[in-house]
Amino acid sequence: MTAATLEIPKGRALRAKVSGDDLAKRGLMVVISLYLLVALAAPLYVLLSKSVSTYKFDLTAFELQRSDERAANWSEPKTVAMLNDEVGRAIAPDRLDTPGSDGRLSLTALYPDFSFRSPVMYRIRGTSDDAAYLVGSKLHRGTDWLELDSNTFRRVVIRPSASFGLGNFIAYFSTPALAQSIANSVLMGVVSTVLVIGIAFGLAYALNRSCMPFKGFFRLITTIPILVPSLLPGIALVYLFGNQGLLKGLMMGHSIYGPIGIVIGSVFFTLPHALLIISTALSVADQRHYEAAQSLRSSPWRTFWTVTVPGARYGIISAAFVVFTLVITDFGLPKVIGGQYNVLAVDIYKQVIGQQNFEMGAVVAVLLLVPAVAAFFVDSAIRKRQVALLSARSVPYRPKPERGFDTACFAYCSAVALFILTMIGVCQLAATVKFWPYDLTPSFNNFRFDLMDGGGWGAYYNSIVMALLTATFGTVVVFVGAYMVEKTDGFAAGRTLFQFLAMLPMAVPGMVLGLSYIFFFNNPANPLNPIYGTMAILVISTVTHFYTVSHLTALTALNQMDREFEPVAASLKRPFHRLFFRVTVPVSLPAILDISIYLFVNAMTTVSAVVFLYSTQTQLASVAVLNMDDAGDIAPAAAMGMMIFYTNVAARLLHGFGSWFLLRRSQAWRVS
Repeated sequence: MTAATLEIPKGRALRAKVSGDDLAKRGLMVVISLYLLVALAAPLYVLLSKSVSTYKFDLTAFELQRSDERAANWSEPKTVAMLNDEVGRAIAPDRLDTPGSDGRLSLTALYPDFSFRSPVMYRIRGTSDDAAYLVGSKLHRGTDWLELDSNTFRRVVIRPSASFGLGNFIAYFSTPALAQSIANSVLMGVVSTVLVIGIAFGLAYALNRSCMPFKGFFRLITTIPILVPSLLPGIALVYLFGNQGLLKGLMMGHSIYGPIGIVIGSVFFTLPHALLIISTALSVADQRHYEAAQSLRSSPWRTFWTVTVPGARYGIISAAFVVFTLVITDFGLPKVIGGQYNVLAVDIYKQVIGQQNFEMGAVVAVLLLVPAVAAFFVDSAIRKRQVALLSARSVPYRPKPERGFDTACFAYCSAVALFILTMIGVCQLAATVKFWPYDLTPSFNNFRFDLMDGGGWGAYYNSIVMALLTATFGTVVVFVGAYMVEKTDGFAAGRTLFQFLAMLPMAVPGMVLGLSYIFFFNNPANPLNPIYGTMAILVISTVTHFYTVSHLTALTALNQMDREFEPVAASLKRPFHRLFFRVTVPVSLPAILDISIYLFVNAMTTVSAVVFLYSTQTQLASVAVLNMDDAGDIAPAAAMGMMIFYTNVAARLLHGFGSWFLLRRSQAWRVS
């Protein structure tokens, strides 16, 4: 007897039914993805297109006719190129290349006997529909003849034709002064990174591996540079080591204006970022590794290099890339203290603001984007190789008191704290005296911003409004986006794309983002053009610039929640928005508050992302510091920088009190 084999006929593959909640989540994810596409991807694409756009006058694209003095008989139509050859190249070949789309070329040189008082008439037309020329300020296109008298013809200028190529890059590298900026930027980044990593590692080691007193005080002091714009350390260095500086003699004949000032200022404003990363790496250590080294009679020096440094190597490498990127992309500090030492970020400003050469500015922006993107991807690759240093059986490392070592650590931290407090103290002193260094009588005249160039008190109030809008709008967008990408089931392709867009801002320098917004939003054909020059574009650019760190903070908080919340809510037929507001938001409230204060502080201090985008009605305090320094009002610039510092300190205090109050009321379970 043989057993019959039964086979189930093949049918269509089963698919999980997409619920209404999942559709809503995917829809919200798509909406925020569209925001990131419009606020980041599209402007960057336009920027890259501008960098490879070249412009040249095409003399074959226009035809001219000339009448006799009675305006009765007309000459045969001839192209501008033909007329130019007939008069012996009156328009030289080197005049045909123009640096930008706004180039203009007059045609009167084609007629040696031209006189604007002559009764002779002229006709002009394009040989194609794309040919464009101006009569005064009025734009004309097309192949129809336009008849003009001599007085009007002298106001005719033809516009260049666009093409694509590497001409802008060739022109950039052919200019030694501009090409040198690349080497200068890389040198400043490398030197500053080496110094900052060394100083930050010493601080982190002292704070985590010693029993010295006042650790909380030193942690607080080292966060001060985050609360001030990067221009402020440059101003402090001018007062300390400039021509009238207190400590000018310590420079031994060297000038603070240039690489020395850039490096010292970079150490000041990047130190907290490196310290936070390295301190986190050193705080995770297994006591058993050190006990094993001690049992093997390893010397402290050998233990340091074989246990401590390898355990923190990923944090050190990550901090190095962060510092390098911050230094080469910073604009404010080299603008104030760099002198004639050109770097890429300042070159963008000079090309766009100084020379109105937007295409060359785009070239510099692309060059600045390359090292930032490279550092981002290398850092991401290194993070993937990182392995857990603590297991379930690990014993947390606890330092033992050693009088000599603890004293040395205290002295080292005190020296770094003195450096930071001196920089801030000098700015405070400069802001509150009559005339540095001749009259040190206390005075608040430097706070009379309405009498200075830069926007007055209105710029300060604009910054507060912009920071509040950034914190509110940005926190909502970031947290909702992170929730959708983390809690949505399926839709793998959409989640991957969203995650890529969310991580992209970290690799885009502020100067590059700001310049790309000019090309994208300032285009009259763009439906979003009306927001250009308004507060809205400043908020959008700032939220986009600082999106990635906020997104990662939100993801970290959401990953700590059990994924069973959503299935349980679905089984109880509760919509996801009720779970979101009743459970997710209260549980994630600490992270939400951290995101809001992060965005607020950075919105108050940012310069590079908004320096191209403000208008007379939306001037900001950080930009006012730059403008006052340019105008020679250095003391008022220091005063405005200190106002930003005071505001951020107050915001931090309110954030701390508000967090304590809200968490006490909504999260008693955390402390019960």
